Amino acid sequence: MEIRLTEVEEQICTLLDECTKNLARQKDITTSCRIAGGWLLGSQSNDIDIALTDMMGYPFALEFNEFANETEHIMVKAVSKVKGNPGQSKHLETAKTSVLGVELDFVNLRDEEYAEGSRIPTSVTYGTPLQDALRRDITINSLFYNVHTRAVEDHCGKGLEDLKNGIIRTPLPPKQTFLDDPLRVLRCIRFASRFGFEMVPELEDSARDPEIQKALSQKITRERVGEEIDKMMSGRDPLRSIQFIDSLSLFSTVFYIPPTLVSTLSSSPRPSYTSVAAAAILQGFLNPKAAAFDHPPLHSLLTSRLSGSSSASTIPRLYLACALTPYTGILYEDGKKRERPAVEAAIREGLKIGTKNHYLDGIPALFIAAERLRSPIVGSDKFKTPSERVAIGRILRETSVHNSLMDSHWTSSLLFSLVQELVPLYAPGEDGFNGAPCHLIARLVLIIGSTVREAAECIRVYNNFVVRVEELGLDKMVDMKPIIDGRAVVEVLGAKKAGQWTGKVLSTVIDWQLEHPNGTKEQCAEWLKGEHASGRVSIVDDPSTTLRRRMIGAMNSIIGIRSGAEWRNCREVVEAYNVSGLDFGITSDGDSGKIQSRGNMARRMEGDGKRGAESWPEFGDTWTKQAIQKH
Repeated sequence: MEIRLTEVEEQICTLLDECTKNLARQKDITTSCRIAGGWLLGSQSNDIDIALTDMMGYPFALEFNEFANETEHIMVKAVSKVKGNPGQSKHLETAKTSVLGVELDFVNLRDEEYAEGSRIPTSVTYGTPLQDALRRDITINSLFYNVHTRAVEDHCGKGLEDLKNGIIRTPLPPKQTFLDDPLRVLRCIRFASRFGFEMVPELEDSARDPEIQKALSQKITRERVGEEIDKMMSGRDPLRSIQFIDSLSLFSTVFYIPPTLVSTLSSSPRPSYTSVAAAAILQGFLNPKAAAFDHPPLHSLLTSRLSGSSSASTIPRLYLACALTPYTGILYEDGKKRERPAVEAAIREGLKIGTKNHYLDGIPALFIAAERLRSPIVGSDKFKTPSERVAIGRILRETSVHNSLMDSHWTSSLLFSLVQELVPLYAPGEDGFNGAPCHLIARLVLIIGSTVREAAECIRVYNNFVVRVEELGLDKMVDMKPIIDGRAVVEVLGAKKAGQWTGKVLSTVIDWQLEHPNGTKEQCAEWLKGEHASGRVSIVDDPSTTLRRRMIGAMNSIIGIRSGAEWRNCREVVEAYNVSGLDFGITSDGDSGKIQSRGNMARRMEGDGKRGAESWPEFGDTWTKQAIQKH
């Protein structure tokens, strides 16, 4: 294997070589430098990992800094130390610096021993190049580039051959490698997907081993799992990663939902192969040449925002949403007994990747949008009221469908809806479409015959919808602001002040603009006055809503009540709320705690202010919390 160095890389290697020779001459320190990591595999990275023999990274980095600055007169950035953090796979401290625009990470070659039940090594010592190579995840990652000899070293004896033949295998027996660090299962998937390589059978068998999967669940933090999944979804071939997760029976291990939440799921997840089906359909739309079946071309708008910089977060988000397809339509109960989408639990609890690429906020929205946009047949009843323009415009402007703050566009939401609608047309199988081997998904085929025609018709429905959106000019109105702002609305309608009613009126203003795309501010104002005069627009808040706000405000200040006057004020709000017919109390449902809370409330309402204030903490801990949750 020949490595062609750039001019800068050649300078860096020469500096490292000269520095080690200088250390031997001047300080009788013997060490050697090898480049490891993704750089050898052509990784597009601005950093280079330097592995050292018999010397820690930080002291060598200091020597390198001094040598380059003072002897070679080359500016090197000040050295920083990153302390070891075994919980985050940083078992040894690393020294960092930068020279000639390239970041260098220095760490010593090492040998590790692991205790059963932990991925954190119990012993880390200086190691030989062979020992360091054997502890790595896969053979192609165990290669070194010796900066002194300018040669690639394959201490495992299989790395170069596996790189040439496109093979993913572990330096040691895979079960031993995975038990030492179960995260390596996911790293094998990521590298196989990144390079289009195949895993050796014994590696796949070990990845399916229940013992390994249990270790992956128990020994690896969910953040580390999420980090690997994010790299897969942002990588070269997300579909292949999703396919491996399915074929290795890792879906429930990777897209984990805690048992306490699983018990509250509204239904069982769909088969895991539906995640592969969704991802395969998406990839077929993004790359028609790799499509698993022939289909009518998509309207260009549906994929227009999925290229270039605008796709940096959208495409990974779409693929991860596809991976979570088995959780479609399933809800769970959170700690406050609120129903939430199961995909949210998988992201929040299983992957812990938060809002990166708008996964946590954007993916649940995609599933909501998919349901709202499903079967967008032009001329259907759902697009008739109050008019076609307004009905379509309203849906496109819903925050789950289009939200610039989440980098979510209505076209990508519509594309995901189409993908989800096509998923049921796939079924498990061994052969590819029309009997030809399917190079994308060996386990999935599109059912031949009427289902193919059904898929083509579904695509035509979505294309026709986009055409209609363009004809109506609604594609240019999704980010439209009200032509009259809130302050102007108050003035036009002669209201004393803004309130919750203002937001409702502004929504009607948007509807008017959707219906009258060329309308002026003056025309809108006249129309609004007419709507108010006819009673169709109100400038008064709903009394029950106002009372509810006062009630919650009173409850929020409960702990601060110290006087009878404050108690009586809260009592007035409670009584007014109940008189309004919106009883804020707890109904008797057989739960003794709730009945007792109701009794406590009655006693406090009957007592004087002082008595109520004295016993308020108990009241706040029981009845209040339940009441607020209820309403």
